[in-house]
Amino acid sequence: MSSASDSPMRAAVEFKTRRKYWGLVRELAAADFKLKYQGSVFGYLWSLMKPLAIFGVLYLVFSVFVRIGSDIPNYPVYLLLGIVLWNYFAESTVNGMRAIVDKGDLIRKVYFPRIMILLASSLSALITLVLNLLIVAVFLLFAHTDQSWQSFGFLFLILELYLLSVGISLFLGALFVRFRDFAYIWEVALQLLFYASAIIYPLSLVPERFQKLLVLSPITQIVQDARWLLVSKQTTTGFAILAHWALIPYLIPPLLAITGYIYFERAASMFAEDV
Repeated sequence: MSSASDSPMRAAVEFKTRRKYWGLVRELAAADFKLKYQGSVFGYLWSLMKPLAIFGVLYLVFSVFVRIGSDIPNYPVYLLLGIVLWNYFAESTVNGMRAIVDKGDLIRKVYFPRIMILLASSLSALITLVLNLLIVAVFLLFAHTDQSWQSFGFLFLILELYLLSVGISLFLGALFVRFRDFAYIWEVALQLLFYASAIIYPLSLVPERFQKLLVLSPITQIVQDARWLLVSKQTTTGFAILAHWALIPYLIPPLLAITGYIYFERAASMFAEDV
C-alpha cells in the first residue's frame, strides 16, 4: 500500500512526463495557425482584416445611424477593443470545442496527453489575439488616450480571458466528442452572450437593476475593465457596480480552468473510441 508521500512524487513524475510534450503543443499551434489561412490570397492578413471589417460595420451602424456611441469618449477604439477581445473568446472556444474531433486520426494513431491538442488550439487563437491587439495599439496611439502604470493591468485581464476560454473549451471539447449538438448550442449561446456582454453599447444604457447581473459574467467584466484601463475612465468597471460581489467574475475563470481540466482528463480515455 502506497504512503501519502507517494502522491507528490507521482505528481512530479507526471509533470516531468508532460513537460516533454510542450514542443508538440508549439508545433500543433503553429500548424493550426498556418492551415487556417492556407490557400487564401491574403493569408495572415485575414486575422487583421476580419475584426476591422466587423468594427467598420458596427461603428457605422451604432455611431452614425443609431448614434449610441456619440456620448462615449474615443468610441472607435472603445468598440474595436471590445470586438477584438470578443473575437478571441469566440474563436478560442469554438476551435477548442472541435479540436479533439478534428484531430481524430492523430489520436487513434499516436498516444500523447489529449489536452495538448486543446492547448495548441488555444495558443493558435492567442497568436491571432496578439496580432489584433497591435491594431488596437495603433488606434490608441492616434486617439491620444491617457495611459498610466495601471495599463499594465491589461496583461492580467488577458490571462483571465485565456483561463476563461480554456476552461470553457475543456468542457466543450470533451462534450462535443460525444454530443455533436453542442456545436449548435454553443453557436446560439455565443450570439446571446455577444449582445448581453456590452460589447457594442455602454453598460450605462442597461437598467441599473440588470447591470450587476451582466457584470457577473467574466467576459463582460473583462471588456469593461479593459476599456477602463486603456480607453476611458468614464466606462463602468465590475468593481464599481458589484461592490462586495466584485470578486465573483474574477474567480470564475480559474475555477472553470481547474474543473474543466478535471472533467476533460476523466473523459479523455474514451476519445479514441468516439472520434
